Amino acid sequence: MSDDATQRPQVDTDHGSREESTDEPGYLAAVTDLLGALAYGELRAFSQLAKDAELAPTLHHKSALAVLAAHELKNYSVLTERLQSLGVEPESAMEPFVAAVDAFHERTAASDFLEGLVKAYVGEGIAQDFYREISRYVDEDTRALVVSVLEDTGQADFAVTVVREAIAADPRLAGRLALWGRRLVGEAITQAQRVGVERDALASILVGAPGRAGADLAELGRMFARLTDEHSRRMERLGLSA
Repeated sequence: MSDDATQRPQVDTDHGSREESTDEPGYLAAVTDLLGALAYGELRAFSQLAKDAELAPTLHHKSALAVLAAHELKNYSVLTERLQSLGVEPESAMEPFVAAVDAFHERTAASDFLEGLVKAYVGEGIAQDFYREISRYVDEDTRALVVSVLEDTGQADFAVTVVREAIAADPRLAGRLALWGRRLVGEAITQAQRVGVERDALASILVGAPGRAGADLAELGRMFARLTDEHSRRMERLGLSA
């Protein structure tokens, strides 16, 4: 669940203006990993929102989650179509990321509707920020696709409104949901690190490869600092302490 209010890092023009070719095997593998990871994330987000709809307290909430789930499914279709246009089978591109993404969802199973909303906004938000950061180092067409898929179309406002209304009605909820949000950030960053480290092709987008510049250690540190800062901002929007 994206958030248009997120302060996106400016694209580094030294990297962003680089014209990469997906005909180059190493770069094609990197782009395949990026789009495969995103595609499976969208597929899991769709199924998770559909499950969360079953916990919704009213028909209005259930309908809203159904709309959000449909948006995730549309994004999944866009990503798989791009993979197919590159001559890549979507399932083979997604498979390397199934274990990490599924493990995240298993470790962060929501116990109620509000926890599910916080997870969709905070937990998924960290993962989306991570992929935006990676997209700074790919070709313009791929970056535009990633940014488009992760664009917020009003989903964030729904989560913020519902959670804030619930806390206003029962202030005791704030403590429990704040603890939940802190757990989510740890699990989400662990997932991002696992995905980035375990796949050499995907990692090469960030750290670079022969003939292709990446981020240095200092920039990587700043990247994870930005992820943490955005988490804190989202928690504040929800009315929760980070």
